[in-house]
Amino acid sequence: MKNQIPNAITLLNLFSGCAAIINILDGQFIAAFWFLFAAGLFDFADGLVARLLNVSSEHGKELDSLADMVSFGAVPAMIYYTLLSIGYAGGATSVLAENLAPATTPAIVWSWAAAPALLVAMFSCLRLAKFNLDTRQTENFVGVATPTSALFATGLMLIYALNPFGWSDAVLSPWVLYPSILAFSYLLISEHPMFSFKIKGAKWAGNETRIIFAVLAVLLLIFLQTAAFPFIVGVYLIINLVSPPQTSAP
Repeated sequence: MKNQIPNAITLLNLFSGCAAIINILDGQFIAAFWFLFAAGLFDFADGLVARLLNVSSEHGKELDSLADMVSFGAVPAMIYYTLLSIGYAGGATSVLAENLAPATTPAIVWSWAAAPALLVAMFSCLRLAKFNLDTRQTENFVGVATPTSALFATGLMLIYALNPFGWSDAVLSPWVLYPSILAFSYLLISEHPMFSFKIKGAKWAGNETRIIFAVLAVLLLIFLQTAAFPFIVGVYLIINLVSPPQTSAP
């Protein structure tokens, strides 16, 4: 029975991702954020519980990737698609406009102009298939992890929904969304080493990059609050591209 506990948690990740998609397409962006937050917690918890119970398996690894494909592959694609659709429809009132009125989100229908958003789902799928076979990614990542890609898209969604600093219209711009889609589609399958968040003990040595990044992330959260997430991901990418971690050969 205990062998199935991590798998059950993984399925909760999948449930949360599916719920997030429904809420995104319905224009319920704050609810979608919390479902994505839950998906991230379940994604972290399934591996932790599997290690604690000593029940890690190849079956669980594959199941985890399938759930991640929905929560961190399909979900960001739906976010980009929805934001592009709203933008091309002329924009809409953000969830927390000045009068606190609910958003008036246009119906999301098929649009070739928004279709490039689906590239993120496609390249997330390629990344997850590659990850399961890549023996280099035990300590650090090669290419951007799907949760990082999803966090960036989620941050854009929050900026649109909550309109911090009056930036809501900016994240509907094709000049923001198309480059973001192309950049993350590339980074998901790139060979750029990226540091993971596995802390090596409680010492500064060996954790310098992670600690510096954590401090910068906290500062961004303090100063930018709900607008911080895309900038946190941007700092993460800059640190990795300027000073990539060392990865061992397969």
